[in-house]
Amino acid sequence: MSENRELFNIEIEKMLLGCLISNPMHLDKLLAINFSPEIFYDNLHKKIYESIIILQDRGFNCDVTLLSELLKKDELFNYYGSDNYLKDLLLNSALIPNPYSYALTLQDLSIKRNLVTVTQDIISQVYNSNLEHKGTQYLEYAENAIYQLASSGMVERGFYALDEIVDSALTTIDKARLSSGITGVTSGLMDIDNILCGFQRSDLIIIAARPSMGKTAFAINLALNAAKSLENSQGSVGFFSLEMSAEQIATRILSIESMLDSHSLKSGLKQEGYNILSKVASNIKHLNLFIDDTPAISIATLRSRARKLKRQNNLAILFIDYLQLLRGAKNYDNRVLEISEITQGLKALAKELNIPVVALAQLSRAVEQREDKRPLLSDLRESGSIEQDADIVMFIYRAFYYMQRNKEMSEAEKDQIRNLAEIIIAKNRNGSTSTVDLFYNPAYSKFQNLNKHHLEA
Repeated sequence: MSENRELFNIEIEKMLLGCLISNPMHLDKLLAINFSPEIFYDNLHKKIYESIIILQDRGFNCDVTLLSELLKKDELFNYYGSDNYLKDLLLNSALIPNPYSYALTLQDLSIKRNLVTVTQDIISQVYNSNLEHKGTQYLEYAENAIYQLASSGMVERGFYALDEIVDSALTTIDKARLSSGITGVTSGLMDIDNILCGFQRSDLIIIAARPSMGKTAFAINLALNAAKSLENSQGSVGFFSLEMSAEQIATRILSIESMLDSHSLKSGLKQEGYNILSKVASNIKHLNLFIDDTPAISIATLRSRARKLKRQNNLAILFIDYLQLLRGAKNYDNRVLEISEITQGLKALAKELNIPVVALAQLSRAVEQREDKRPLLSDLRESGSIEQDADIVMFIYRAFYYMQRNKEMSEAEKDQIRNLAEIIIAKNRNGSTSTVDLFYNPAYSKFQNLNKHHLEA
């Protein structure tokens, strides 16, 4: 890196170190903001700061004599005059009113220097590329490098005083009281909300099922319901669709809202149907629902785009369809390790953005081998990390899918389960587990609360 004197300030480093030597009590405040030795530009200053930390860890009061003893074998320290250099640092600290502000200045300069280093590395990588390397690979590399830099420069949140936490808890409880028990983002499905109180901030929610159970349809219904509920709060919904195109998702939404079957939308509507569809389209176009249909997206890219949506459109809940189609940040020989990285990344994203993250997942074929086809937690593909990292795991089970060819069942019996979907809440870190029955109409891909009318139909 070509040196720019604006990016480092040796004098501030000297004054801060002198202040720490004369009054080590300031060190705790610096460590609380993750102030590391690497923040110093000067190598000798890094070693002196490390030695101050070591002395504190050992329970000693920092002074020139003890520091000198720790540093006496260091060539750089001896080159600059050993004890005399430390004494000069003490003289520099006499007029510092607020060492904390000096630390923040040095932290800021360190971020700028690291940013220069990272961008130069990115430029070098691109210049040395060949036709085998795709430009999107370098975009992902750049996004991840910048994110790692941003994370390393973040101030730690640290401890919260009990009075702050209690006030926050009371606010949440009062919100629940005023909103019929819904403290998170509503699913739009009464019985599910009664158990989960809505999808909660920082939770990772896994919705898993075998193919043809309606995973994507269920997620679209949830996303649409969330977008409607967030309309007044200006919050938005993000939907990563790794399997279907954005237009296909939009078509499903139109079918759900218009109650016009998806086949007729593809085969061609009559004028009356099209008029209904146009009216529905005008009613939902303003909803803050954003769809990204990039296939085989990496977890690093997904995180980057989610952060951007959070900044620009106040992202309130994120959906991913589906987890096993995501890629890790690097190539893995072991798929279980890759899935582990992905689920940990999604959980970290939920905490970072303080939003619910809802990810769909495929189930293994083990379900098909049992007489009772209802899924279990062990049926999750690469289940260890998914089950461990998830706060909530829900399964979708439709008995009709398995029973429709059963010759021993009468048509009347089949009709009773034709539109019945079970949502099995198999894991709920902060509440109870249960099974919820919903009405599902595959013609419209619509999930609804199950009521008396549906049972009699």
